[in-house]
Order: sequence, then C-alpha cells, then structure tokens
Amino acid sequence: MNKTDAQHRAELVHYGKLFCDKGFCPATSGNLSVRLDAWRILITPTGVSKGSMKPEDMVVLSPDGQHRFGRLKASSEKDLHLQIYKLRPDIHAVVHAHPPKATAFACAGLALDQPIASEFSMDLGIVPLAKYGTPGTPDVAAAMADLVPRHKAVLMGNHGVVVYGRNLFEASNRMELVEHFAEVVQGTLLAGRQAELSPEDLRELDKAAARYSAGTKKP
Repeated sequence: MNKTDAQHRAELVHYGKLFCDKGFCPATSGNLSVRLDAWRILITPTGVSKGSMKPEDMVVLSPDGQHRFGRLKASSEKDLHLQIYKLRPDIHAVVHAHPPKATAFACAGLALDQPIASEFSMDLGIVPLAKYGTPGTPDVAAAMADLVPRHKAVLMGNHGVVVYGRNLFEASNRMELVEHFAEVVQGTLLAGRQAELSPEDLRELDKAAARYSAGTKKP
C-alpha cells in the first residue's frame, strides 16, 4: 500500500531523530528526502536540528529544484538529492549524514572498499570515495555523478556519507552499515592486518545477495 504524504513526513521526523540520537547529524547537519511521486520530492529543511523537526517543517520540491510547498527553506544539499533521483529511477529515499567513523575515512581520503566482511560485501559492496566539493554548491553533486549509478553508498571527500534506497528504512540501514563497517576496518588497521575474502568468495556472496533480493521482492 502506498504511503500518504503525512506518513512520509512522519518517517522523515522519525529517521531524523534516529540519526541525531546516534550522533550521525550533529547540530543542524545532515539531510533526508523521499520521492513522493514523479513530480514531488519531500526534503528536510535547512538550519534545523534533525532531532527537533516537525512534520510541517518539510519542504516540497519539484524534480528540478523549484520550491513548491513549505514555510521553510529546503536543505542546502538539495542538488545532491535531486541528482541521485535523476540518476537512479529505482531510488525513493536519500540520506546524507556525518557518522563519525565513516566521516573520518572520508577525511583521510580512504574509501571503504576492503573485501574483508561477508555481510558488508553482500549488502553494500564497495563504498567509494568521491572527490571533495564545497558543501551547498553544485560541486558536491558533480563529484558524485559517476559513482551513484554503480554504488549504494558513497563517502563524500572531506565531508560525510550519502546513502540511498527504495525507502527510508533501507537507506537508514545502509547508513548504519557504512558506519559499522568503518569501525570494523578501523579495528583491522589497529590490529595491523586484514584477512581478505577471495574473488571466488565475493562471487558467491554476489549470488547470495541476488537470492536474498529475489526472496524479499513482493510477488
């Protein structure tokens, strides 16, 4: 059953508070959005803590970024969200946040592309590193253009993380996975070694992921 606009607004409030409580969106940072339909994007406002948003704070944009409805101004990173929706017709939710461990890798110039954890490799695969773009400018979206079609999450150079999914639940899970894997990689670096999965292991994980995806699709 399709969700109502009110339900989407409530979900943005819920996940905004969730990310704020986890320390992924300190102060007023971070932004979330959902694609309501072919003509409307619902996005969080700029300058508001993700932990204190209200349903009526959300802003409705057209796919080309025109302000359609809302008393507040849309997130300054709206261009990033809009570009992801244009590049990925299968995507209906986008989340940008600053989870500290994953953001540390982005600031160190290191992608999360180590083939060392089966669950992560199966669920997300490689999380590449995009080049730096000044926040709130078209440079951010431009830096992602080649990566978004081929990946489920991207580290933003010297900035944070962006993930996307079929809905906010899936996007939220992907953000948590990215942060968890960053902690795992950090642990292996402290341990001084990594036990990499073989190419054959990774192929089998791809097959397992395809089976799982097929099993969770509605008939």
